[in-house]
Amino acid sequence: MVDAKSAVYEAVNKESRANFYIGMHNEFVGTRAPRAAMFVCFKAADDGGEFMVCDGRRVFRDLDAQLLAKLYGKSIRYSVMELPFFGFIDALPGPLREPAAAAARATVAAAINAKVDFDVEMSWIEGDAGAYDGDVRTMQARAPVQPPVVLHPDTAEPTWFCNVHSHSSALRKKREATYGAERFTDGASQINKSDMYYGDDSLLDAADLDHLDDLTKKHTVYLGMRPGDAVLLDNYQTMHGRNVFRGVRKHAVSWFA
Repeated sequence: MVDAKSAVYEAVNKESRANFYIGMHNEFVGTRAPRAAMFVCFKAADDGGEFMVCDGRRVFRDLDAQLLAKLYGKSIRYSVMELPFFGFIDALPGPLREPAAAAARATVAAAINAKVDFDVEMSWIEGDAGAYDGDVRTMQARAPVQPPVVLHPDTAEPTWFCNVHSHSSALRKKREATYGAERFTDGASQINKSDMYYGDDSLLDAADLDHLDDLTKKHTVYLGMRPGDAVLLDNYQTMHGRNVFRGVRKHAVSWFA
């Protein structure tokens, strides 16, 4: 039964997003996560577009023990938004730049935190770090620090609950060699860029990212859904994602409290 707190989202994936591989992730915002989800196919892509699932318990089981200890000891955090709209600050006279930057950061932080139920921290990134044209001054929103592993709410089993595969900009950049460049060019796609850090805001080591990437791919299963097919998944136990595709792909998802 769908309760009053569930939500249904329709996803029509156009050809402009065909080369965008959605990495494996659990669905959550801040400290809140839906318990389960139902994914339904209304129209399959002409080619590809498989729905992908990955058991977080298996990832936890096979994770290098030293890396797990490091990640759990340092915790993790995500950047959840990038705002590349502050180039005008660098055009101001020198003495005005820092006060303007501080005012912009405080204003944006207050506006975002008024709309979400968790505290975000705004940070400045510049140039290639933001992957925008030139040296555009970009503001990044970072979510609170959290652990990479949680206990399942029903079974108390430890499960990998970490969106590094989808959120790491380094892993997405690595996938461009196979699928082509990301197209973060307009609208929400330009803003909703993400990355992942240790809890102290340092970047993950390349070797650690490679291990996490390989391990996630090892346990990922591709499901070629056809119209009428549905997949019910446990959001705490199972990560999900989407393969690249050709044509138009139309699916919907309902999230359960």
